[in-house]
Amino acid sequence: MKAFAACALLGAAALSAQPPGPSFPVRIDVDAARPQGGLAPIWRFFGADEPNYATMQDGRRLLGELGGLRPGQVYFRAHNLLTTGDGTPAFKWGSTNAYTEDAAGRPVYDWTILDRIFDAYRAAGVRPYVEIGFMPQALSLHPVPYRHHWPRGGLATGWSYPPTDYHRWAELVYRWTEHCVRRYGADEVARWYWEVWNEPNLPAYWHGSAEDFFRLHDYAVEAVRRALPAARIGGPDSAGAGGPFLRRFLAHCARGVNAATGGRGTPVDFLSFHAKGRPEYRDGHVRMGLDVQLRAVDEGFALIASYPEFRDKPIVIGESDPDGCAACVGPQLAYRPGTLYASYTADCLAREWELAGARGVHLQGALTWAFEFEGQPYFSGQRVLATNGIDLPILNVFRLYSRLGTARVQAASSGEIPLAEVMARGVRGRPDVGTLATAGPGRLAVLVWHYHDDAVPGPAADVRLNVTGLAAAGSTVALEHFRIDERHSNAFAAWKRMGAPPKPTPAQYDALREAGALQTLGAPRRLAVADGQVTLRFALPRQAVSLLVFHWPAAGR
Repeated sequence: MKAFAACALLGAAALSAQPPGPSFPVRIDVDAARPQGGLAPIWRFFGADEPNYATMQDGRRLLGELGGLRPGQVYFRAHNLLTTGDGTPAFKWGSTNAYTEDAAGRPVYDWTILDRIFDAYRAAGVRPYVEIGFMPQALSLHPVPYRHHWPRGGLATGWSYPPTDYHRWAELVYRWTEHCVRRYGADEVARWYWEVWNEPNLPAYWHGSAEDFFRLHDYAVEAVRRALPAARIGGPDSAGAGGPFLRRFLAHCARGVNAATGGRGTPVDFLSFHAKGRPEYRDGHVRMGLDVQLRAVDEGFALIASYPEFRDKPIVIGESDPDGCAACVGPQLAYRPGTLYASYTADCLAREWELAGARGVHLQGALTWAFEFEGQPYFSGQRVLATNGIDLPILNVFRLYSRLGTARVQAASSGEIPLAEVMARGVRGRPDVGTLATAGPGRLAVLVWHYHDDAVPGPAADVRLNVTGLAAAGSTVALEHFRIDERHSNAFAAWKRMGAPPKPTPAQYDALREAGALQTLGAPRRLAVADGQVTLRFALPRQAVSLLVFHWPAAGR
């Protein structure tokens, strides 16, 4: 851990110390009067291996930040919701003790810890994306050893096995769903997402066959729907696009024999798979793998679209991340605390929208698998949104996206790399300076990112932004310019400037909290509008992200 932290700090310090070179011109044209369709808020999904952090001090605070992005529309997915244990979290571990058996072998249900977790979500304005798993010890086909102690030893212990009794498994799921309906109300629970297990196509998470999983899934779906017929349930949250496994799952749900009912097919309200990038450490720096992640996204979209029964179903990329292990650390993961993670995510989300449009599929969510690890050293290197209650730049990307509207308007950048080129070769030559924009009554929001796969110095973009279609705005508009870069919305950079104190003083801590908040590039200002047009210029450093929000009095207000 210490070696990794030192490596990350030295690499980041070397990057910021080198001169970036002369800037290069980029022209961005936005037409606020030319609609381009809707923009679904796919960014509003989050998750973590460890469910119990949600009930701890920093976890509750961070949940509140997530819920505040768009109250009632943010969702959280967690592993280990049915795992046996006392609720003490660890890396890649959590538990609720929801199901045990007494001395006579009779089921004992206890929702105490689960209620604490879901209550914490709801208090923060967050809704559950309920992952039904993992296997309680008393139901596991191979119960010993049950708990892993990752990274020591193997991950796939007794929690990863099929049940000894599928009827008892179904009864557990039924009673849990029924309890949620009683506690939170049928209308509320019908707004949740329900799915079974995690990455059942990987032996690290599922020690059974594909047919065993289909059976597990069928019994769970029947149980959820028996307790709440209106429940929204899907899956399979496969590792990667799923390939042959996802094909078999889709065929089973469309036309297979349902193991629980004996009928044909299994109800599906949404489909989910995972897509991860592949960062490397080479020549003394991190190189990201945006192309790898986008190809996985496209593969999943194409596979689902190939089934007429599912082409119009909503899709959630149930884990959408630059790499595959939130709890891991290493030199190739040194991108996480700074602006590289932020600019990567800003670019990736926009490309996922673009891919969905190209494939004609209904993308509803792209879930970021990052939360927090309570009690770890400051900026210790895991993939998180905050460290010890201090927000990282990546969280500010979601604050930017939350300020976008849902009605897209025409926006084009001379610095944007075509999608096909990004998917084929990544962003390893010229940088990607891209944009998207939304408009609503009295408001226009323009997002701009400057991204490159390599964590090496590069020149800033000299952006000339030309906005047209503002005839209804009158003679002036107000502008707020939000920014994520080395000097704005960046607690990690502020911490380094302090000398990277392992235990910040109270004054330093308060300063870091302030540095982690979303900040503007200067004070709000007014701009003159001429013939419905505004033009402005600004510098956008490499790995920085800007959101420019224009305001004017809306007609009739």
